[in-house]
Amino acid sequence: MSISRTAARKTVAKKPATPTRAGVELDTFVWEGTDKRGVKMKGEQQSKNANMLRAELRRQGIQPGVIKTKPKPLFGTAGKKITAKEIAVFSRQFATMIKSGVPVVQALEIVGNGNKNPRMAQLLNTMRQDIEGGSSINEALAKHPVQFDELYQNLVRAGESAGVLETVLDTIATYKENTEKLKGKIKKAMFYPIAVIAVAILVSAILLIFVVPQFEAVFADFGAELPAFTQMLVSASRFMVSYWWLALLILIGSVTGFMFAYKRSVPMQHGIDRMLLKMPVIGQLLHNAAVARFARTLAITFKAGVPLVEALDTVAGATGSSVYEKAVNRMRDDVSVGYQVNMAMKQVNLFPHMVVQMTAIGEEAGALDTMLFKVADFYEEEVNNAVDALSSLLEPLIMVFIGGLVGGMVIGMYLPIFKLAAVV
Repeated sequence: MSISRTAARKTVAKKPATPTRAGVELDTFVWEGTDKRGVKMKGEQQSKNANMLRAELRRQGIQPGVIKTKPKPLFGTAGKKITAKEIAVFSRQFATMIKSGVPVVQALEIVGNGNKNPRMAQLLNTMRQDIEGGSSINEALAKHPVQFDELYQNLVRAGESAGVLETVLDTIATYKENTEKLKGKIKKAMFYPIAVIAVAILVSAILLIFVVPQFEAVFADFGAELPAFTQMLVSASRFMVSYWWLALLILIGSVTGFMFAYKRSVPMQHGIDRMLLKMPVIGQLLHNAAVARFARTLAITFKAGVPLVEALDTVAGATGSSVYEKAVNRMRDDVSVGYQVNMAMKQVNLFPHMVVQMTAIGEEAGALDTMLFKVADFYEEEVNNAVDALSSLLEPLIMVFIGGLVGGMVIGMYLPIFKLAAVV
């Protein structure tokens, strides 16, 4: 089945009974009909009621047939949570359309209609309605601070003020793509060992609950004293068999409590981030990632025309580390009273010497953004190399860890048998 271009542009996937700016509720209807050639068509469209939708379809040259209200989702709002990756994809699509000369309202409508996540489509449709009502793009973005952070809003506001919105949007899209790529690299480096350790703990629990008790029954027939290591495993097995639910609750509670406290305690965040930065291998990776984020974000905001002090204020939260955030906030205070950026960097004693020197050269030459872009490229490449090296290093270490854990339990179970064989 086909659908006309006009109908396709009017089709909006959103949940029923969403209020418009004028306060009038629009329902989403599912319709079927035929065009002037007799070709069957179907789609979704918002309207006050079915009669108004019939009239609208007839104006488009479509003879309406079945029109019914779109049913509400069974479990609340349909669609998954809007992710940072979806915002990055939207940024690239939106930037491409604006650069191609597509009007802002139409670009939002096209991107929204083509989005597979209903929540994202709803967000873009709301933005489109706000802009149609007279709001600027920045004002429409500001109503959704969770999806569009302060940095995003500041860049768009600067682009609108300078009349270079299409250039700024393209820069934002590139920035978001690079940021997500960098986050993906870091998550990859962290997720692999955590996942393997979790599997090792699960395997150990299964051995203690189901395998060790079988050996314990055999040991009871020996009537001899068990080795200390074997006795320790048997005791752990008895505890797991009787209180596995308690161990599971403690594990889940500990992880949940830690995450809850970490998100809400600034001193705890700072302490853990500082500890991670001091760890071998991983610490250097996190240092490089924070420097790369700092350099690229500051370069983009400064290039967009955002004042330096305001740019540093925005950049602080984009470094991904509370330690670097605190350092950048101190730099902002120093710059606000007349310090150069490179001098402020030296005072915090956190940035590598090369970064400080390149920043100084950029300030002297009046090309700070260019130098910072080069710093970002260099450290992002360092992160890529570090992740690859870390993956190669962790694989044998993880194999040793799992082998030692599982192999140790197996040896502990066979120790009494070896001891009995020696006596015989």
